[in-house]
Amino acid sequence: MAKGGAEQVDPANAAEETWCAERRDQARGYLRSQDLDHGEIGEVPAWFVVPHLSIWAIESLQTPDSVGWWVICGDLPTDYCSADGCRHPRQAAKRIARSWLEAIASTKPGDKHIGTSGLDASLILLLQVRAKLLLDFSADDSNWAE
Repeated sequence: MAKGGAEQVDPANAAEETWCAERRDQARGYLRSQDLDHGEIGEVPAWFVVPHLSIWAIESLQTPDSVGWWVICGDLPTDYCSADGCRHPRQAAKRIARSWLEAIASTKPGDKHIGTSGLDASLILLLQVRAKLLLDFSADDSNWAE
C-alpha cells in the first residue's frame, strides 16, 4: 500500500521503519555523490511503497523550510529532480519517470550509457519498465490519497 507523510509510518512495523531508514541513508549518500547543496532530508519519505520505492522531500537552502528537491530511491535507480514547479511527490514521480524515458530515447545503439545518466546501456529495458511503472503509480489516484 502506498503511503505518504510522517503520520502514516507505522512505528509498530519495525521492518517498514528499518526500510525507510535505509532509504533515507541511500538518499543522503546519493545527494552527497551528486554534490548537490541542500538542506535537511525529511525524517520519513514524502511517499513510499515498501519495498519498492520512496520519494524524499529535500529542503531548499535558498528557501529554508520549503522543498527544493525530490529524491527517489528503492528498487529502481536513485535520482532527483528540482521541486521548482513540482510541489508534490506525485509530480516528482512523473517528472523523474519522464526524464528516464527521455534519456532512453536519446540513447543510440552502441552507446555505453543511457543518455547522460551514467547508467550502463545494458539496463535500458529495466529502466524503461521502472519508468512506466512509476508513471502508472503517478496516474493512479488511489495511490495518492490526500
